[in-house]
Amino acid sequence: MGQSNVNLAALIGSRICHDLISPIGAINNGLELLGMSDARDGPEIDLISESVENASARIRFFRIAYGAASEQPMGRAEVVSILSDTMKGSRLKVAYGPLDEKPRWAVRMAFLAIQCLETSMPYGGRVEVNCDNGVWTITGFSPKSNPDPALWALLGGADPQNLAPAHVQYALLPAVARDASRSITHDIEPERLRIHF
Repeated sequence: MGQSNVNLAALIGSRICHDLISPIGAINNGLELLGMSDARDGPEIDLISESVENASARIRFFRIAYGAASEQPMGRAEVVSILSDTMKGSRLKVAYGPLDEKPRWAVRMAFLAIQCLETSMPYGGRVEVNCDNGVWTITGFSPKSNPDPALWALLGGADPQNLAPAHVQYALLPAVARDASRSITHDIEPERLRIHF
């Protein structure tokens, strides 16, 4: 049995909660440490600051990836800022190529594609996002990529079966592409993964 739109929305909510729980938990731990000491500066404050920054960056990313899309343009500076803040401290580096403004729906698809690559590159690597004549290509480079064929089949239109919340982006990207009258294609090579739309 496939996932209904209602179930898909629930999975999206679960995915967001799952990814936000660690930084929010760290904020709580930092506050507990602060409560046990008289220090105003120190590692406790640093822990809180880093956790708040992490949570804020993820929320900004999720707002684009999982929020409502439109023709509203997004400038390069805003997209690069979101990606830079989200990937800070990560083993994954993202290079965003487009220099001009792009519609929010297209950036949304790029963000979902980045998440697909991130899942398939557990040891990190580099992701390059390019748009040439309206065709987007998101390429991941990693010597230790680990793409799950069943998940990548979802990008080709396979029916989601028993999809985990951490993998909801694989089902959402094709649905978003259909709404935008786009088709998703992908290539899997030993050290390079590529998604086109």
